[in-house]
Amino acid sequence: MHWHALGVSGAYAFTPDVYPDQRGLFVSPFQADGFTRATGRRMFRPTLTGHSRNRRGVIRGVHFTTTPPGMATYVSCARGSALDFVVDLRVGSPTFGRWDSVVLDAEKFHSVYLPVGLGHAFQALEDDTVVSYLLSGGYVPEHERAVSVFDPELGLPLREDIPPVLSPRDSSALSLAETRERGLLPDYATCLRLDAELGGGPATESGDGEGDHHD
Repeated sequence: MHWHALGVSGAYAFTPDVYPDQRGLFVSPFQADGFTRATGRRMFRPTLTGHSRNRRGVIRGVHFTTTPPGMATYVSCARGSALDFVVDLRVGSPTFGRWDSVVLDAEKFHSVYLPVGLGHAFQALEDDTVVSYLLSGGYVPEHERAVSVFDPELGLPLREDIPPVLSPRDSSALSLAETRERGLLPDYATCLRLDAELGGGPATESGDGEGDHHD
């Protein structure tokens, strides 16, 4: 398992070893030991797993959860490919308003970890793209929020050559500034506290964040 820290505080990308043979392949997108070595803490105990199947051009996000209760997420791609975005929506964070991106696909099987308070979005690059989630909490509709993926303040580099397909909620999502003005964004200190409780340890980063590491 290889990993590196992303440009958003607390977020990581993971790349597992892939074992192909004449039957196909085997891969483990999540590995507890690798996660702990990267972050210095235990992975949250998943409360919910989820899969979304997406046609080419589907954009989901930027989604986040009201904090508290907050939600930590571990995302991978089981089929197809997606341009995945991690966005820091935590007011008071040293990387507030910043984003980083990883291409998730069914060849290299990258995964992304988002601690409590981060926003998540992706753009499906192929038909039948399946994105898989490990989630620290259950789905409660009234806790789910969205910031516009098209907000120029964020400047997410979506693929302009692929016609976008969005839900009504995502199409009408507020900008980052409007969401902040309404007091809907997570507080950084609260996110760190809740994230530490989920992981059973400090919410600070123990990985050095430089280059790849492996076990």
